[in-house]
Amino acid sequence: EVQLVESGGGSVQAGGSLRLSCGVSGDTMTMYYMAWFRQPPGKEREGVAGIWSYPSGAPNYADSVKGRFTISQDSGQSTLYLQMDSLKPEDTATYYCARCSVWGRWCPLQSGEYDHWGQGTLVTVSA
Repeated sequence: EVQLVESGGGSVQAGGSLRLSCGVSGDTMTMYYMAWFRQPPGKEREGVAGIWSYPSGAPNYADSVKGRFTISQDSGQSTLYLQMDSLKPEDTATYYCARCSVWGRWCPLQSGEYDHWGQGTLVTVSA
């Protein structure tokens, strides 16, 4: 059974940066669409960014994070990353990594399309 474990969350001031990591074990991440989601306090979970290892394609970002966040992956290390720069208070949320439920296809940033999730890591951005 695949397991996803996030790390790297924490508290930062507005304008700062954090790098989240998601370690994947128990199964491959190759040819699965991988994504980051977030859930702000009291709000619904939303898609942040997605990426597909093969064939390599342009990552997909939510409009709210374009130009500030960068998703990447190291398939050899089975790790997914999310570099977050120019953080804003509205980025405060629990961040989750997820694997698409279907092998070998692109997945939209909709939570119903993903069937494996990490436990989440909290990011707090203060003004």
